[in-house]
Amino acid sequence: MHFKHLFVLLLCRAKFVFVEASLPLVINTWPFRDATAAAWGALTKGMSAMDAVQKGCSTCEWEQCDGSVGYGGHPDEGGETTLDAMIMNGDTMEVGAVADLRRIKNAISVARAVMEHTTHTLLVGESASMFAQNMGFKSEDLTTNTSQSVFSKWLTQNCQPNYRKNVSPDPRTSCGPYRPSEEKQRTCQQHSHIRLDIHSHDTIGMVVIGQNGSVAAGTSTNGARHKVPGRVGDSPIAGSGSYADSTVGGAAATGDGDVMMRFLPSFLAVELMRQGVEPRVACKAALSRIKPYYPAFFGAIICANVKGDYGAACNLVPGFSQFPYMVSDPLTGNPLLKKVDCF
Repeated sequence: MHFKHLFVLLLCRAKFVFVEASLPLVINTWPFRDATAAAWGALTKGMSAMDAVQKGCSTCEWEQCDGSVGYGGHPDEGGETTLDAMIMNGDTMEVGAVADLRRIKNAISVARAVMEHTTHTLLVGESASMFAQNMGFKSEDLTTNTSQSVFSKWLTQNCQPNYRKNVSPDPRTSCGPYRPSEEKQRTCQQHSHIRLDIHSHDTIGMVVIGQNGSVAAGTSTNGARHKVPGRVGDSPIAGSGSYADSTVGGAAATGDGDVMMRFLPSFLAVELMRQGVEPRVACKAALSRIKPYYPAFFGAIICANVKGDYGAACNLVPGFSQFPYMVSDPLTGNPLLKKVDCF
């Protein structure tokens, strides 16, 4: 064989081996290292990508990651902690999700039960909790001393901040009950202030790609702190909170879900990767669609394709210039903290 041809063949083989060596892959939002380790451990034991996502998100639920995931965090206007979660199988395009879940700690596991034991996609509220109990999940109070303290402090501050607008009494200075205001003056400045508090609405979003290329994605959160009871954000919405397609890859988002869910950024990022766009660029493009409408929104997204390439992007807001995320693959070994500059 001619040396030039042999050299090209060796390069192709080397590239092929490198790509294969980058799978399996776990990537998740925020520096939730234990969640990454749990998902990676599941993969190394031969478990599926779906199992790994469930293990990773469950770990965050039990550890109450950052107070934004699981029980005992982010009480709503009534002082109750409720949970949202979803899981998606990129092989079958099945989705299971729950929203406004009450008294059940294992939100991501209930979401998977919705997928595996119903033909539905999303169950919400009290009915979702009843379904969970029927499936054998334990019913227990999600309130803790911490969440009760957060709620009590909020009440002493005249329920500030909150998500109300165009109501009476003035939501910027008073608690409810509220009614529609006769003077419908927009209070966008108040809502913008809430959005800039990045710790008021975090989420664990996770994408796992197995050695065989199977993609799964999932999310879990207790939603926005002091949210209006019944509020559902982007996390349990397929294509918004996360999305998986085993022919392409997966994506997951975190941030101001009330804004981000209007643009389906995870779905858009996956579709861009389907067209050959590299993950980092796909993430940035998905967020760029939102910026003209909400320049000051807080949001970030992680993306990965079935070759094992990955990336992330975040929107630049005051006080937040970098977004941290975690990765595990054969090249990194143990969970590795990564950061991306916001734009």
